[in-house]
Amino acid sequence: MSTTSALLVIDLQHGVVQDCFDAAGVLERTAQLVERARSTGVPVVWVQDHGNFAEGSAEWELAAPLHRRADEPLVRKEYRDSFADTDLDGVLESLRVKRLVVAGAQSDYCIRTTTQAAAARGFDVTLVSDAHTTTDAEHDGAHISGEQIVAHTNMYFGGLRYPGRHYAAEAHDRVRF
Repeated sequence: MSTTSALLVIDLQHGVVQDCFDAAGVLERTAQLVERARSTGVPVVWVQDHGNFAEGSAEWELAAPLHRRADEPLVRKEYRDSFADTDLDGVLESLRVKRLVVAGAQSDYCIRTTTQAAAARGFDVTLVSDAHTTTDAEHDGAHISGEQIVAHTNMYFGGLRYPGRHYAAEAHDRVRF
């Protein structure tokens, strides 16, 4: 049985990637993934934060060099979990997706929550270890750099286990669709 993959690109919008760790590098690596997916017939599914930015505003638009084709699904979300109160489940079902390759923004929020939700829903998931990003954070007086958050997210997801499923954190140039 073959596994149908899709590239899920989450929240790489102007208003989200400002001040994110290695944003330019993440955007370039994600653009390379998008082109590889398109060239091999792998669907690209775009998720955009619809709660904090008005659709069509400069902040809502995808950050360059990314661009969505009109025939590629767009999921509008308001919560960290891209599945919560969206049509993402239906989109993936219509595409017969069994495996998600995930890139995007806010590693500690939207990326981690969505990848965990996908795993719990039975998807195989590959987190692209060098194609997600976030901003620095502070909690209880402790400063946590975006770089540390990305590294911790990769470590966490690389060790995730569910029965009968496959999870990985892989660099963009090692990801196979």
